[in-house]
Amino acid sequence: MKEIKPNFKYEAVNIKNIKIIILLLIAFAGLLAFAILRDTDKLITHTQANKLFTENKIQKVVLDGEYMRFKTKNESYKIYKDAINKTAFLTKYKVEVKENRRSLYDVLLLLIFVGAFVYLFEFIKKSRLQKIKYTSRAKANDSIGYSPIVALTSDVSFSDVAGIKDVKEELEEIIDFLREPKKYRDLDIRLPKGVLLVGPPGVGKTLISKAVAGEAGVPFFYQSGASFVHIYVGMGAKRVNELFKKAKEMAPSIIFIDEIDAVGKSRGEFRNDEREATLNQLLIEMDGFKDSSGVIVMGATNKIDMLDEALLRAGRFDRRIHISLPDLEDRAQTLELYLARKPNSVDIWQIARMTVGFSSAALDTLTNEAAIFAMREGRTTVQNSDFDAVKEKVLLGKRRMLSFTEEEREIQSVYQGAKATIATWLDVDFEKIGIVNTQLTTQEHEILSKSQLLSRIKVYIAGSIATKMHYNEQFTNASTDIAQAKEIIKKVIYEYAMSENFIVNPQQEEELLRESVSEVSTLLKTLDKVLKDISRHLLEYENITHDECRDILRQIF
Repeated sequence: MKEIKPNFKYEAVNIKNIKIIILLLIAFAGLLAFAILRDTDKLITHTQANKLFTENKIQKVVLDGEYMRFKTKNESYKIYKDAINKTAFLTKYKVEVKENRRSLYDVLLLLIFVGAFVYLFEFIKKSRLQKIKYTSRAKANDSIGYSPIVALTSDVSFSDVAGIKDVKEELEEIIDFLREPKKYRDLDIRLPKGVLLVGPPGVGKTLISKAVAGEAGVPFFYQSGASFVHIYVGMGAKRVNELFKKAKEMAPSIIFIDEIDAVGKSRGEFRNDEREATLNQLLIEMDGFKDSSGVIVMGATNKIDMLDEALLRAGRFDRRIHISLPDLEDRAQTLELYLARKPNSVDIWQIARMTVGFSSAALDTLTNEAAIFAMREGRTTVQNSDFDAVKEKVLLGKRRMLSFTEEEREIQSVYQGAKATIATWLDVDFEKIGIVNTQLTTQEHEILSKSQLLSRIKVYIAGSIATKMHYNEQFTNASTDIAQAKEIIKKVIYEYAMSENFIVNPQQEEELLRESVSEVSTLLKTLDKVLKDISRHLLEYENITHDECRDILRQIF
């Protein structure tokens, strides 16, 4: 379905063309009048007039104001009447006296040209104003976001997206619902209205949403969060309303809002009326349609902590899918996909191992750069050496994305292995712990015990303690975890008042941290064999689940 809007620009062009035609006609009429009325008679002297008189060439004489005009067979002449003997001409010829209308013609001609000039001036003035008006309207429409809302047809499938096995499993039932919504309605099954994809930039959140639409074969409405936020209050909310209306008309369908944090940012002291109005409209729309309407809203963000709580509550974005940076196996599958159409003799696993911390987008860039380098070298096959050759250009540029050397991978495997070991021993639930990320399960309980909070503190400090014990050295990779541990300690002491004394001071923070460090150090010495096995597993596979940690723990104890 495509919206048809009045083409104001086309109508303006038509009006402009008509005015130009009228102006040209006026100018033509003026030129025609000038041609007809202008004096074309040849001015002659007294001698020439007498010659015409004596040779009897004059056929008609006209007295016209200050001139006496002679008409011959082929020509017309004029002479000042006071320059000749008028009596001789008046005796010989019947002189026709013509009223002096010259001045009238001149005035008329002048008026025509003045009128044409005034009309032209006004026309140019109006044209400029009209141009400014249309330009302003176009800019306003652009800022308002009045590009038509149209459904896209996605030709992307899950076969085009590599390394997201867990994500695919979570989205399968969404796809099935979109394919056969009646089956779910008949059993009164309620599926989530919203699915939020959370992950760092470049992991393929938009591509995954297109794959869901492609697998389900339903219309796909793409909007970026920024497209809803405008300088005109109310226009963002209007666009949200139009988007949901169109999606309902074409249900089953998918609405995908990329960078949803741009519109769904938490409402705080720094108010933005337009953004808040847009967010309110989004909340209303998500509440307004039924669970069985066939419209699924998918959002993507890498800043879930910035989203408003109302957007994350039950009944809106019910399901959150975390997409982490690809691990070793995921990277191998992704590289295999990107190299499928490129002639190559690449050892994919070797390249996968040296690209720790790369997103799918970064791997795509790397593969393309390697192929370009091979072409420049005059080869038709991509080799491992081509990936090595573009390290300076791509890999070293990704160091901010933790592109580890082999030594750094070993350090990180010990660091993350310690966190997995302590989390398993203290029963702190986690989804997956990898070399580059930690996915502790979010605490959804309203009431937490002091022991639960202290256990999380111990998980966060376990990595730095383990690397110091193993290498007798401290490393910078612990900064984020230490900051999170300190944040929980502050809450335990100041916010929750869980210390021994009600009157607290910074010294109690230090004491609690020291106690935690001491307990973790003792635990890691006791669980040294478990830590080694888990670290070895991480070094080989780059991630480990809670169940896999439990299995290792059971084998040793």
